[in-house]
Amino acid sequence: MPRLSVARARIRVACLAALILASLPAIARAQGPSPETAAPLFPGGALVSYGSTFTTRGAFAGTSGIIPATALPTFSYEGDFDFTWGFFSNFDLEVTAPIVTNHFDFAGAASPEAKGTGFGDAMVLVKYRFYRKDSTRGTSQLSVTFGPKLPTGRTDLRDAAGTLPAGLQAGSGSTDFFAGANWTYTGVFNIRRLVADEDFRSLLRTTGTQDTRLGDEVESRFWLSYRPYESQYASRDWFIGPELTWLHSQNERVQGVEQNGSGGDALLAGVTTYVDARPGLDVWVGVDWDVAHSSGIAYMPVRRQIVFGITQQFRLHF
Repeated sequence: MPRLSVARARIRVACLAALILASLPAIARAQGPSPETAAPLFPGGALVSYGSTFTTRGAFAGTSGIIPATALPTFSYEGDFDFTWGFFSNFDLEVTAPIVTNHFDFAGAASPEAKGTGFGDAMVLVKYRFYRKDSTRGTSQLSVTFGPKLPTGRTDLRDAAGTLPAGLQAGSGSTDFFAGANWTYTGVFNIRRLVADEDFRSLLRTTGTQDTRLGDEVESRFWLSYRPYESQYASRDWFIGPELTWLHSQNERVQGVEQNGSGGDALLAGVTTYVDARPGLDVWVGVDWDVAHSSGIAYMPVRRQIVFGITQQFRLHF
């Protein structure tokens, strides 16, 4: 290959390295914030990443000492191992395998905490970018992502009283379907370094362990990022900006009976930063706080979420 072609290929790899959404949590998963989540990898490109999500919901106010059937973790940690491969032009294949640690606490520590760690449910997803338009302002892109969430996670976590409820297990025991859409608009207000990005995702659930159907989930995340630093050929970048996230969950069903008040809505606000430390190596950090939420009887809204991770991109020859 001529030297000029090799140089152009390397520049292309470096530029696209900053466009990757690195890891995928099942709605409350470790998200790799990218300035352009709609962009797929280049054909033959691949990445491996590890992303972490720390989620706090606050202690449960019940006084009976009995964990309710619709309980969710008051604190959870999810670590996602992710592999993504650009197997065809405009198409990505992504496989995510999580490790989950859940804690459940009662307010006032009247009862001992319940906790456990295990493998979570894996996902196999395909992303397809169906629209791209370049202009003097920047680039507009649209993509969709879809695929199954498989019942690979552990569902036998226990405490002194017995098996923990379905919402506190590392896995769900159900085969669910993930669907998402991404939109990216660069050059907002004709500012080349200003990027608007929308990441919409939904998880449609089926009945799983303990004859429980966890509520369907929807997440919409809007991030407005600015690039204060950009090196020559975009080999190193720094993006930072505010984000707004809406979380919606439907009521759970236990043994076919709907648990009213277990679902609800939450609005989170925060800030995310994304650094391309060197060509192909990306690091991200984000923090979100609860702004407003529903007041259902059994609804446990997210109060704070911290995410961070690292991604290494490379070329995969097939």
